[in-house]
Amino acid sequence: MLPAAEAFFFCHCFILLVYATAKEAMTMARRRGIMSDELKVELAKELGFYDTVQQEGWKYIRAVDAGNMVKRAIEIAEEAMAKQNR
Repeated sequence: MLPAAEAFFFCHCFILLVYATAKEAMTMARRRGIMSDELKVELAKELGFYDTVQQEGWKYIRAVDAGNMVKRAIEIAEEAMAKQNR
């Protein structure tokens, strides 16, 4: 189950995506340190772009990868909230 702070992050990212591009949302979240490094690494591995992160850093992931990362993070948060509401 996700901590409340990470669940808040996922909802916050959804709002950011409405007003900004996916890459801008990830940059803003990174500056604030809202998403844990452990979660970012887990998502990058799951989505298949962790090699880019290792070789070039977070700054060089593609916008589509950042968007997919945020999308997956939101899905995880929704799943966690659904479990809590049962």
